[in-house]
Amino acid sequence: MDPLERLPVILYRRSWLIFGLMLVGSLPFRNTPLTLGILCGGLVSIGGFLWLHRALKQLLAEPGPGAKARYQFGYLVRLIALAVVLATLISIVKIDTVGLLIGLSVMVINLFWTAIQHSLHN
Repeated sequence: MDPLERLPVILYRRSWLIFGLMLVGSLPFRNTPLTLGILCGGLVSIGGFLWLHRALKQLLAEPGPGAKARYQFGYLVRLIALAVVLATLISIVKIDTVGLLIGLSVMVINLFWTAIQHSLHN
């Protein structure tokens, strides 16, 4: 299998590793709201990645005249769903915003890690 084709699987697995390390790293602080914020943010981040990956696979698997419009509509749905989830977590659940931001950075850290790893190997 081409390394580029394996990339989503590698990103998915590594995101769980980073997420787990963040959660374990938050435990010594004994700050439950922070840990819950990281938990929620990490799950939202990984869930958004999986949703995007599935949408892109569907777009490439079913090319056609309406594929682009379906993808764009799905993009808007994902964006609205993310906004609703984050607004609910912040305003109604009152989740710790610092923890939420740390958790949401799982995929950002993962992408930086991948870029650095790729640049070192080439």
